Amino acid sequence: MSSFSSPTPTNKTSAWLKTLLFALVAAVGLYYVKWSPYYAKSFVAADKHSIGASILANAPAAPWSAALEYAEIYFLAIWKAAVLGIVLGSLVQVLIPRDWLLRMFGRAGLGSTLRGGLFALPGMMCSCCAAPVVAGMRRQQVSVGAALAFWIANPVLNPATLVFMGFVLGWHFAALRLVAGILLVLGVALIAQRVAQSETLPQAAMDALAAAEYEPLEDGRHFLVRWGSKLWQLFWTTAPVYIVAVLALGAARVWLFPQVDVAMGNSLLWIVALAVVGTLFVIPTAAEIPIVQSMLSLGMGVGPAVALLMTLPSISLPSLLMLRHSFTSRVLTTVTLLTMLIGAASGLAAVALL
Repeated sequence: MSSFSSPTPTNKTSAWLKTLLFALVAAVGLYYVKWSPYYAKSFVAADKHSIGASILANAPAAPWSAALEYAEIYFLAIWKAAVLGIVLGSLVQVLIPRDWLLRMFGRAGLGSTLRGGLFALPGMMCSCCAAPVVAGMRRQQVSVGAALAFWIANPVLNPATLVFMGFVLGWHFAALRLVAGILLVLGVALIAQRVAQSETLPQAAMDALAAAEYEPLEDGRHFLVRWGSKLWQLFWTTAPVYIVAVLALGAARVWLFPQVDVAMGNSLLWIVALAVVGTLFVIPTAAEIPIVQSMLSLGMGVGPAVALLMTLPSISLPSLLMLRHSFTSRVLTTVTLLTMLIGAASGLAAVALL
């Protein structure tokens, strides 16, 4: 017989109200930051077959100048989503009952992983803006597979990006991205879950946490105090390393992205090289589309282009560093290598199919 008391009607009502408040904050924030701007941009993509210039174009030759220029362009593009990500990552720890999260995302397996990927679709965030939410989920003991699926599906299966891609690059590119993206999200998440099997929360612990969630004490502090504490912890563990990593990659783009010419073709060497670079580099949401559009117009082969199309949005060095406390180094290394592998495989598939 369980030693924990049953949830009272008052606690149940409080749990529902807190969850509805989280949903309201998420919906308003996403409408302002993502849904409304992307709806307007879809008409631009359909009309002009472009969503803007490549963020990599005309990089200064000096690394420090390149770093500052890229950081300015990048952060102006994403700062609203980054703030929203940190707010939601902190609120998920204080508004949504832990037992609800555990029932939905706590078990290791396909079902939990699928739900993690599906819940990511409305977010449409880049990997770095989704990272604070993932960090908050992991602090609530969400499974490795579900958290990874949520993280990677946000940029890779972004519905708006797929629509932009269809209008700008062609629907065959969008279809390949969708199919390869599903394989990337589920494959990486499930394999990484197996790598992290020793971290899986035992069922008995899940049941205990679920029962304890309704105990009225929590930690005795006012909601705003608890939220402020979570918000500061999340900001301090993610934002500084994020800024430094973006500056470093902005400087490194001087060497990371070679001058494109027809001689690059579809060689395996370039496909693999750009899959590696694309996995580590950081871009705003949907920025891979004008990057690839520009490189294709300069003569890049479809294989390296698709390798970039898959890996540039999926993860990045800054987002990996932001989640260094949320996953073990083995899990993050597995995610990185598998993303590179699937990116290269997608490039080879593109050569054969497109």
